[in-house]
Amino acid sequence: MLPKINKIPHASYLCGLMAEARTIAFHTLGCKLNFSETSTLSRQMENDGFEKREFDDMADIYVINTCSVTDNADKECRQIVRRIQRRAPESLVVITGCYAQLKPKEIASIPGVDLVLGAAEKFNLTHHIRELSKGDSARISSCDIEDVSGFHASWSINDRTRTFLKVQDGCDYNCSFCTIPMARGKSRSDSIANVVKHANDLASSGVKEIVLTGVNLGDFGKGPDGARTSQEDFFSLCRELENVEGIARYRISSIEPNLLTNDIIGFVANSNRFMPHFHIPLQSGSNEILSLMRRRYKRELYAERVALIKSLMPHCAIGVDVIVGFPGETDRHFEETFEFLHHLDISYLHVFTYSERENTKALEYKEVVPMNVRHNRNKALRNLSYMKMRYFTEAHGGQTRKVLFEGHSKNGMMEGYTDNYIKVTIPHRDDYVNQIVDWTL
Repeated sequence: MLPKINKIPHASYLCGLMAEARTIAFHTLGCKLNFSETSTLSRQMENDGFEKREFDDMADIYVINTCSVTDNADKECRQIVRRIQRRAPESLVVITGCYAQLKPKEIASIPGVDLVLGAAEKFNLTHHIRELSKGDSARISSCDIEDVSGFHASWSINDRTRTFLKVQDGCDYNCSFCTIPMARGKSRSDSIANVVKHANDLASSGVKEIVLTGVNLGDFGKGPDGARTSQEDFFSLCRELENVEGIARYRISSIEPNLLTNDIIGFVANSNRFMPHFHIPLQSGSNEILSLMRRRYKRELYAERVALIKSLMPHCAIGVDVIVGFPGETDRHFEETFEFLHHLDISYLHVFTYSERENTKALEYKEVVPMNVRHNRNKALRNLSYMKMRYFTEAHGGQTRKVLFEGHSKNGMMEGYTDNYIKVTIPHRDDYVNQIVDWTL
């Protein structure tokens, strides 16, 4: 749903805009990594003297942090820009994020866009805005993705309960369907010492749960320049974070099956702070399609990982990413995927419909799956996901598990999640906000 943007009552509201912008609003498209970066940009701008506004309110500057994983994210960005242009034509519009890195000239041509910031300039937002005036041609500040280096730590905070902490960025993999390496550059990471410091700071602010995020999280350990120069890796990071006092919970946002080692699985099984919850991308249950996708594993390895997790943690939640409608995916291939997932002891699916992306290897594959077939396959897997999650939840009925309740309330109700990611919804209680409560399911 696109954000509503209220019209301003009088044009004089913006009389001082060209001289110095004062209010700023942010909107995020895409993944949790983008949300963590937007939150950090917002805090940075507030520290630099700007006043933050909600995106559906009037602001001097609108910043859209974009995604480009699917064609729909591109379209949504363009629609939001046009809505701002209609309702607040004097406001500055800044586009950053993956879409901005991939197609800066295309974005700059959209009426109303004033500034396009690529991956290297995203965190120099204040500098660029202070030099910007409405009415000039759209400025582009970008560079070749091969030249992007450095790491910018980011985190998002929602009601101080949970934060998404970016510890890794970029990707050295070249999956045939993916534009992320072209949008975010080579794999690079923060240091373990810095991540531990951020975790201590977040604990001091009252955060109870940290979700570790990255583009290819299991590849953690490569420095800001992309070189692995030390013995740091994701397993070592997890062991250090276990010792941070004040953080009750960690979750691993997503980790490639070939990088999810037996050591990591065993560590989580015995951890007091890392939750029994993994999200492991699969993308296809057919080895033929996995090969076309240029994935670095076969379905047999994926099944082994799930089996080990469940042998050590029968109560563990396992989420799966899967893509339907990839070029060359026949009915037989899809049936392989469906049956593989149906018999796999997993908890839920995130289902994506394949969409063509420029400059990807998959565009060369000629056996295109009709869009209606893609949608039907998506629906079939979403139904499977519903049944899987229902079964997983019912299997834990009557058990008492620890639930971290969140602060926001909707229609008098509040939500929380068990350690193994079962959602609990109850009437709002002030004394439960940001508290971990023993709860019988």
